[in-house]
Amino acid sequence: MGRSLLPLLEQEGWIVRAAVRRPSGYRNEVVIGSIGPETDWRAALAGVDAVVHLAARVHHPEDRDAEEPYVALNVGGSLRLARSAIEAGVRHFIFASTALVYGRNSDGGPPFNEDDLLTPNSPYSRSKVEAERGLNSLARDHAMAVTIVRPPLVYGHGAKGNFALLVKAARLGVPLPFAAIRNRRAFVSVQNLSSFIASRLSAAGGGYEIFLVADEEQISTPEFFRRLAKAADGKARLFPAPAPLLGALLTLGGRPDARQSLIGSLELNISKACSTGWRPPLTLDEGLRLALSSDS
Repeated sequence: MGRSLLPLLEQEGWIVRAAVRRPSGYRNEVVIGSIGPETDWRAALAGVDAVVHLAARVHHPEDRDAEEPYVALNVGGSLRLARSAIEAGVRHFIFASTALVYGRNSDGGPPFNEDDLLTPNSPYSRSKVEAERGLNSLARDHAMAVTIVRPPLVYGHGAKGNFALLVKAARLGVPLPFAAIRNRRAFVSVQNLSSFIASRLSAAGGGYEIFLVADEEQISTPEFFRRLAKAADGKARLFPAPAPLLGALLTLGGRPDARQSLIGSLELNISKACSTGWRPPLTLDEGLRLALSSDS
């Protein structure tokens, strides 16, 4: 996300300072090392007007059930940064959360809204909910505005997780048992997500606000894979399998998260984000082409 957002902000006239864990070669960066409850943010925050916090612990299958590493970075590290930002006089703090805070699918119900009940069901999503609550408390007690952005699966060049697995399958022509899935899911290109974050940085306002952000088109898992395969110049080889059987195989294979994200529906109502005057600048197909155009 940072690689997409940084040049966009520079194009819009922002002077951007990157806070990185290790040197990246960017001309205006501060190396802060590991992110956690004790991180020293003073050099990174000096003279800063706004903070966009994108870093998080995610995509660690080896410790997906261990709470502490996620709490340390996603909660302790995020709140440490927010408190340091308040001390530095930062005006606006934007926090990248996740639509996984709902912890369930929208099967049979309306798309999720910002004020729907949160039922996180993984260490990652629970850590994001806890961080959101801490930021809400800070926003109530201080002048710094806080914006929470909850995206679904973010796809783009270099994306990891399920998206990387689907790209590999499309390019290799691997048959997948998705043909019988009848769901609807939200996705968001990294360009569309960056566009919304940039628009919020330029917006007036204060307090604590939450936004769901996604591409306008929300489609089924098999249709997403067909579009992805087309963008990758591959072939979508799909065959039907009963959803209960597919779900059981994914669970037995140690991927219960993939079971929920591949079979169930996750629709998001993005009308609040659009009411600000923002619209997703890219279609889903355009986003997929960009995600794969510079890939090798």
